[in-house]
Amino acid sequence: MPGDKAAPRRVTILGSTGSVGCNTVELIEADRDAYAVEALVALRSADKLAAQARRLNAKFAVVADEAQYRALKDALSGSGIEAGAGAAAVAAAGAAPADWVMAAIVGSAGLAPTLEAVRRGAMVALANKEVMVCAGSLVTAEAKRCGARLLPVDSEHNAIFQVLDAEQGHAIDRIVLTASGGPFRERALADMANVTPEQAVAHPIWSMGAKISVDSATMMNKGLEVIEAHHLFDLASERIEIVVHPQSVIHGLVYYSDGSVLAQLGSPDMRTPIANALGWPRRIPAPSPKLDLAKVAKLTFEAPDPARFPALRVARAALLAGGGAPCVLNAANEIAVAAFLDHRIGFLDIVRIVESTVEALAGRGIGSLDDIYALDSEARDVARRSLGNRAASVPREAVG
Repeated sequence: MPGDKAAPRRVTILGSTGSVGCNTVELIEADRDAYAVEALVALRSADKLAAQARRLNAKFAVVADEAQYRALKDALSGSGIEAGAGAAAVAAAGAAPADWVMAAIVGSAGLAPTLEAVRRGAMVALANKEVMVCAGSLVTAEAKRCGARLLPVDSEHNAIFQVLDAEQGHAIDRIVLTASGGPFRERALADMANVTPEQAVAHPIWSMGAKISVDSATMMNKGLEVIEAHHLFDLASERIEIVVHPQSVIHGLVYYSDGSVLAQLGSPDMRTPIANALGWPRRIPAPSPKLDLAKVAKLTFEAPDPARFPALRVARAALLAGGGAPCVLNAANEIAVAAFLDHRIGFLDIVRIVESTVEALAGRGIGSLDDIYALDSEARDVARRSLGNRAASVPREAVG
């Protein structure tokens, strides 16, 4: 357990050089004796990965991009740390004998190593939405079979995790995930056609990467979170609500049948939910700013505008359709967002392409990881073909 000097918690970080991974490394370094690092994984940042591995004295460091293997091996020369590269090495890192695994590899590349950790019965901190959106039924079934513990790291799901009493399941009425509303919650719908990538990534509250910032602007991130919450908390779509809360102080609420509403509050800082997962079932210190309600002074709430944010409707429809629809939704969204960031389509085209792709592949089922990979690939191909029909609609203002 953290804090027990005789028994450091063995940890692996899948995605150690990204935002969540770096925050996790920071928390581990704050109490170095409480943790023993088994493995670190990065996509392609070999130098940064090697520096982390040396500081944390990791046993194994893996770069997913095989072209970066020589750079990683050279950077680790003389350290005694084993270097690896490629998909097989990434999966091996997930299979390393860690007690606790941070699953923060972005996209479908995180599925295989996360499942490896789940099948070992590890505590798995989930910061990769795609794992539960694309393979939620498979992951939860494997977690139950193998005795793994799934610990949500997304701020909203972690908030629900903290205030949901699993032993009172009969008394849970519904849960509420909050949303900042992104940068366009008050913008006229007609004006959103001219939104540029630079405007979309300028989130008013959270500091995030470009893709998740665009997801916040479309509110597709909340649609994906509804699907994730369905699997994590075994709740039907109609019992998972979204409310826009621009201050991002309340992150999640649970409504109980006796009229009680329990909420988790905190400053908008990802180190709080990461620390909650890293120390679980104990609480550990985190350097997040302390919440000062008197300074915040005002908390406001509103329902999301369905006309401005159609992504919520599309995501809920995919959840209700079941089977492979959520996987298709996620894959198509990744293609459409990338095209928008590359100035090839307009902002409003993102959800249109996602919806048309989900409709084109309706009824597809999934039963294994191979099925998920195949459907993910097919959905990306369908979405790419849709881009050509939309590219001509990009306004001049969006590409200047």
